[in-house]
Amino acid sequence: MKQLGVEKVYTDKLSGKNRDRPELRKMMDFVREGDRVIVESISRFARNTKDLLELTAALEEKGVQFISRKESIDTNTPAGKFMLAVFGALAELERDNILERQAEGIAIAKAEGRMTGRPKKAEGAFADIYLEVKAGRMSASQGARELGIARATWYRKAKEFEDDQKIIF
Repeated sequence: MKQLGVEKVYTDKLSGKNRDRPELRKMMDFVREGDRVIVESISRFARNTKDLLELTAALEEKGVQFISRKESIDTNTPAGKFMLAVFGALAELERDNILERQAEGIAIAKAEGRMTGRPKKAEGAFADIYLEVKAGRMSASQGARELGIARATWYRKAKEFEDDQKIIF
C-alpha cells in the first residue's frame, strides 16, 4: 500500500464478516471527496454482499473511489460496479461454505467421540480430597495442587459438589 502512495493505512485484526470494526469505522469517518480507498481483497473488506454494497455506496456518496487490488476492480465504471457485486457474492458464498464445512467437521468429530470439550480434571479423586479439606487434614490450596487445578477452580468445584450433594457445613 505504501508503494501505491497511500496516505493512511487502516488495518483491522477482525474478520471482514463483522462490519463493526474499529479501523473500518475510522476509515469511513476519515475519507473525503476525491479520496480513493484501496483494499487488498474484497473479502477482507466485507464478507457479505449487503455490507459490501452498503459500504461502497456510502463511499460513493462521499465521492470516494473504491479499488480492490486482488480482483482489479475500480468502481468508477459500470463494469467495475457489476464486478464488485459479483465478487461480493462470491466472498459471501466462500464464507458460507467455510462455516458449513466447519459445522460438518464438528458434527463428525462429535459423532466419533473425538470432540467432547475440555478434558475434565480431577473428577474421580475430587470427593476424597474435598472430604480431607473439609476435615481440616489438608488446605484448599493443597487439595487444588494435589488435583492439578487452580485454587479458583477448586472453590468452584467445591461449591458445585456441595450443591450436588446438598452438603451443609
